[in-house]
This record gives sequence, C-alpha cells and structure tokens, in this order.
Amino acid sequence: MVYLIVGLVLWTLAHYFKRMAPARRASMGEPGKLLVTAGILAGLILMILGYRAAEFIPVWQPPAFMVHVNNTLMLLAFWVFGSSAAKGAKAWPATKIRHPQLTGFKIWAIAHLLANGDLASVLLFGGLLAWAVGSVIMINRAEPEWTPPEPAGTATYVRLAVISLVLFALVAWVHVWLGVWPFPA
Repeated sequence: MVYLIVGLVLWTLAHYFKRMAPARRASMGEPGKLLVTAGILAGLILMILGYRAAEFIPVWQPPAFMVHVNNTLMLLAFWVFGSSAAKGAKAWPATKIRHPQLTGFKIWAIAHLLANGDLASVLLFGGLLAWAVGSVIMINRAEPEWTPPEPAGTATYVRLAVISLVLFALVAWVHVWLGVWPFPA
C-alpha cells in the first residue's frame, strides 16, 4: 500500500502546487507545467500499481445493491463532469455549480466508496475525494468571484447524453478487461 499512499500524496501535491505556491509555480514557466504533469502522471501510475497490488483487507461489507447505486452514480458523474465541456454555453449542472468537473470526480469517488469496502479502496477513493474537496476550497478562496455560464441548447444535451453513455460502456469494458465485473452478479 506504500505505492498507493505515495501516489496519492504525489497526485495531491502536484495538483495543489499552483495554489500553495503560486509565485514559485509562475516563476517556473513552461518547464513548471511539465514538472506538474510528470508529478500527476507518476502519482496516477503509483496509485494504480499500489491499488492493484494491495492486499484485500476488509473494512466493511457493502450490500449487494450498492453495485446498482455505484453504476447509477457513475452515469451521473460522467454527465456532471461533461456538462462544462461544450464551448460557450454549458449544460446543467454547469450553469448552476462552479466546479462541475471536480463535482463529477467527487461523485465518482463516492460511488466507488459505496461499492468497495476494503482498505485500499477506502484509501484510494477517500483520498481522491479529499483531494477534490480541497481543490474546490482552494480555488474558491483564490478566485471568489464566479459568473454562471449561459445555458446550452438541446443539441448539447443530446451530445452529452450520448457521450456519457459511451463513456460508461467504455469504462465498464475496461473494468471487465482488468478482471473486475462492474455489474450485479
């Protein structure tokens, strides 16, 4: 679990660097972007390797219906994350909430916490949830003003629905490919 924890720390510090040391980050220019990207990528790789290698240590036993809750929340997470992706006008809820991508990420983490009760899952998904909550707090403190974007038209909603469903199917396929069945048994 050491790799998992080191990966979480690296991921968090690389993401927080701009907010925690803005002058230092700005002074680094373009090479600083490369350094942050390398830190995030290294953190992601370490989290994946650490999670896959972690011993299964049960913390709690999720009820079987949590698989349904997880899958429903995952569809919602894709929708919320993607609601800000269109150029110009945005889809709901990006017109109502300031951080739809971080909110979608938080929904993803909560969904996985509900469906997985082992220690590695609690560390991974709980740690990433804490990172996302901290990111929202740091951004809101640094930039308190926010103007909601204009609402998008029907075509944006149709595209977002199709993209959300395709992403859900693709992620489900990746889970199956990795040997994790993401549907009720």
